[in-house]
Amino acid sequence: MNISIIITQEEHYKYSQEICETIELSALLRGTGIAKRTPEYIQKKMESKDAVIALDNGKFAGFCYIESWEHGKYVAHSGLIVHPDYRNLGLAKQIKSKVFEYSLEKYPDAKIFGITTGLAVMKINSDLGYKPVPFSELTTDPTFWAGCKTCTNFEILQSKDNKMCLCTGMLFDPKEKPKDPPKHPFNIRVLNRLKSIKQALFLKK
Repeated sequence: MNISIIITQEEHYKYSQEICETIELSALLRGTGIAKRTPEYIQKKMESKDAVIALDNGKFAGFCYIESWEHGKYVAHSGLIVHPDYRNLGLAKQIKSKVFEYSLEKYPDAKIFGITTGLAVMKINSDLGYKPVPFSELTTDPTFWAGCKTCTNFEILQSKDNKMCLCTGMLFDPKEKPKDPPKHPFNIRVLNRLKSIKQALFLKK
């Protein structure tokens, strides 16, 4: 395989529909909530060069895009996806690392954050220097939280006034300049336990 991970350009607009379908199918198979995006939205991210795409000799292999909030005070990486044909190869980590480094260049003063239920994404984030944080440390921009409306867990988020959900919030502050290895090592047992506690609290009948 000859996979390249590059900043999106006009020639990549044609992959927008496939990207959306792959993201949605992956969420359905995992049984997790997801904020849906349209091909038009994905293309806008490509146009503004706020996205990276992984290609294997022209075949779509993976994708991720950047969103900025509060006039660039915060940025988030969304839509991280790897095509089923390219999973279990470490490509997700490569894509995440690429978009992370690109974000530091394009938005050098921004805090980088994310919310996720995926342990694999938490592990990647932790390796990059993110730390788990309460939602109160993330953006307060209502537009960001409105993006969760299509998630199956949105009612939980609303009931907690956007302060808590099944997702875990993670944050990287460039001003902290984390050391290598990161100050907050990933502990899958702890996060698995946290996830199960949240599910017991929020999903109980």
